[in-house]
Amino acid sequence: MTAAEHARQEAFRAMLKSARRTISFQETMRLAVDSFRASKGRFALTALGMVIGSASVILVVTIGLTGREYALGLIEKIGTNMVELEYAGGGAVGTENVEYNDYLTREDERAVVAQLPSVQYSSPVLEMHDRVAFGGGVVKDTLVLGVVPEYQMVRNLIVTDGRFMDGEDERAHIQCAVVTIPFAKQMFGSADAAVGQSFSITGIPFTIIGTFRESVDDFGQSEISDNTILIPYSVARYFTGTDNVKQIYFSLRSMDDVPDAAKAIVRIVKARHKPSSVYRTTTLTEVLTMAGQIATGLTAVLIAVAMVTLAVGGVGIMNIMLANVRSRIREIGIRKALGATSREIRLQFLTEAVMISLAGGIVGTLLGLALPLSVRMFTTYTIPISPWSIVAALGVSLVVGVIFGTVPATRAAQMDPVESLKYE
Repeated sequence: MTAAEHARQEAFRAMLKSARRTISFQETMRLAVDSFRASKGRFALTALGMVIGSASVILVVTIGLTGREYALGLIEKIGTNMVELEYAGGGAVGTENVEYNDYLTREDERAVVAQLPSVQYSSPVLEMHDRVAFGGGVVKDTLVLGVVPEYQMVRNLIVTDGRFMDGEDERAHIQCAVVTIPFAKQMFGSADAAVGQSFSITGIPFTIIGTFRESVDDFGQSEISDNTILIPYSVARYFTGTDNVKQIYFSLRSMDDVPDAAKAIVRIVKARHKPSSVYRTTTLTEVLTMAGQIATGLTAVLIAVAMVTLAVGGVGIMNIMLANVRSRIREIGIRKALGATSREIRLQFLTEAVMISLAGGIVGTLLGLALPLSVRMFTTYTIPISPWSIVAALGVSLVVGVIFGTVPATRAAQMDPVESLKYE
């Protein structure tokens, strides 16, 4: 044999090998489709587990994201850009360890506002517990807070009736008050009926000019209770006889400024007081971060539960494919007798398993997306949809098909063609 003839034979063998490989892949896909057509009901029920699992992954992630946004939205309404500064105590001075109080003052507030451009609003809080006298001889123990008009913006308060105190009330020392809705209903029957009513604190008359509520229920974790009266700070300081305040609230222009601003506020205030005095700030940034971590953790747990459903669906695929292999033993023997390799047999049954799993995953993903998309289309609610949940659902479906289809495919590939042809 000449070199030219040998080269032609090698080229012919390569062409046959390439053609055979192409035909083998097409045949594999055709056999898989023919197998599905022959047992539509059985394969549909097998894919049902993957449909449920994939839809569960989409819905669980969607529900987790929705719950996370709702919880974080509630916290944000309280004021994620708010910093609360308070006096935490003083040390001892001299050899006699004499205790002293080094309270905050409005001068501290003004110093912080002057040195921190990121501060948008600020308000001191002067707290008093007094017996408030109403008409008809009714006397009630009430929490009275002296604040400035900016307190409304700092605490995100919503005025429901009347108005909030303004700068003129503060400058002119007007004896006006704003009360909570529960307090107004308890004392006057309704919120709107409270506007214009009068009461007195230690004999000094005040007129109610409005009612308010917090933008979100903080479950009693703020300085405002159900029985709270707000009066101008300039008036409240006459009852205490001092400019000292318990707390100062600062509202920053951006939530991103909160961590640095909180440190700067403490540094500015400490520089104005005795070295051993202790001042601390409280923000909702840590609460917001923790809430996000908790929501993410719960979502991860629910996703893990949904993955179990996908695994159960994978077991179903393996069982049906094992039964499929048993019912097609003679077919496997004939294919091997005609020259099909073990690799081709393995690829055929693995392809069928992956197609079942992936078909169920696609249908389940579409069903899982249908609910949040319908809510978006027909309501005003914006349900968050994560693209990664789609990738996860389809990716896991593909992996499940490969993993649980390997055992049946390997068993089919290892069958002896002679014994397969003898099988009845």
